[in-house]
Amino acid sequence: MTESFSHEKLDRFVKEHFGAGPGAVERIGGGQSNPTFFITVGAQRLVLRKQPHGPILKGAHAVDREYRVLEALSKTNVPVPKPLLFCADADILGTPFYVMERLEGRVFHDAALPDLARDERTTLYRSMAETLACLHAIDPDSIGLSDFGRPGNYFERQLARWSKQWDESSANFIPALDDLIEELKQMLPADDGLVSIVHGDYRMGNLMVHPTEPRVIGILDWELSTLGHPLADLGFAAMAWHTTPKDYGGIAGLDLEGLGIPTKEAFIKAYMNISKSALSLQPFHIAFALFRFAVIFVGIADRAKHGNAAGNNATEIAPLAARFAEIGLSVLKKRINA
Repeated sequence: MTESFSHEKLDRFVKEHFGAGPGAVERIGGGQSNPTFFITVGAQRLVLRKQPHGPILKGAHAVDREYRVLEALSKTNVPVPKPLLFCADADILGTPFYVMERLEGRVFHDAALPDLARDERTTLYRSMAETLACLHAIDPDSIGLSDFGRPGNYFERQLARWSKQWDESSANFIPALDDLIEELKQMLPADDGLVSIVHGDYRMGNLMVHPTEPRVIGILDWELSTLGHPLADLGFAAMAWHTTPKDYGGIAGLDLEGLGIPTKEAFIKAYMNISKSALSLQPFHIAFALFRFAVIFVGIADRAKHGNAAGNNATEIAPLAARFAEIGLSVLKKRINA
């Protein structure tokens, strides 16, 4: 899908706010959320993220929320790109957008990390776990995010929200997804009062890694961030151990020991060593993450039908909605000890 907008208007906007027009505008591929571009302004290398054109689900692609959480976290030890400017005026690019500094590093969309050495994979996965724990350790009130979401009953509210998105979609009938929703409703955990800033899509492909070292230097794509329960993010990260390389880059079925990739249990332990809360990841949390990702795939399919999907492979990955729902049911059925 091609994002068309007035480069003349963008040029004027950039000149007004950064002193010079963009020397180059390059669309970044690979993502399925908000269209993202590299722009160069003199010696500055920046990133621009905007909402996609066309109809979108209510509350989706909220670039204003992305900008707000980045701005708040940029003052903490959580690694994020530094946000520079938000623009709500849709007349410039057709949708709201924001500009942030460009981090120089690597993004690995294949969680098997084939380009890294064995010991580098081990170290990077530990960094991934510890970075998530550092995020969850931040007190939302202390950085002005006390109203970034509704505290309490997170899983109940999220289950209702994403179920509604599934009900309102134009996707084909997916029995496994309906069954998974019903199973999750029956297994909703009691609210334990834990509240943290949650990323909502925490996985290897949304992390910027140092150019030469196996460590996280930035968490990317904050579109789904809110106040919620830390086990939602941990369950989302743990999905990789339950999905295969064909399932959007999972690692299930691979020789993890040979690759130097930690087991799910070792990854969780690395997180717990930093976390300030006594948490226990359960099959519900992993199945819940699989459910959310299934509905995300449904949304991608809907956007592909309307011609406003951000990624070029939207049509190809849309069928993964049924696959992730089936894996979620399997996790609950086997009661896998997380």
